[in-house]
Amino acid sequence: MRHRRKIRKLGRDFQHRRLMLKNLFTSLLDKEKIKTTEARAKELVKLADKLIETAKSGDLHARRQVARYITSKEVYKKFFGELLPALSSRVGGHVRMVRLGHRKGDGAMISQVELIKEATEKGKSK
Repeated sequence: MRHRRKIRKLGRDFQHRRLMLKNLFTSLLDKEKIKTTEARAKELVKLADKLIETAKSGDLHARRQVARYITSKEVYKKFFGELLPALSSRVGGHVRMVRLGHRKGDGAMISQVELIKEATEKGKSK
């Protein structure tokens, strides 16, 4: 049973799970929108929101902490050069997960994870 367990193991050991999440995070920053299974998407949303909030402080330590999760130098430059200024206007909730339906082959729930770059005014929701 998984009572009060906060992390999903996703059927992998620690190193494999960490590398998979690094690759998902790098792909999300590169393409700004990816499709994956629902369980992976939920873990990716938690990780991405935390890392984007860390990067918004802008100091060297924060850059190095985020750089541990980015596997490409081009994506690192894109994130800190283009994406972060567009994402810094939001207070939180930088990543959105949308359920798309079931995959035909095995019936797994597929979700789309995307970066939210448009700014919202404080106190107003869509």
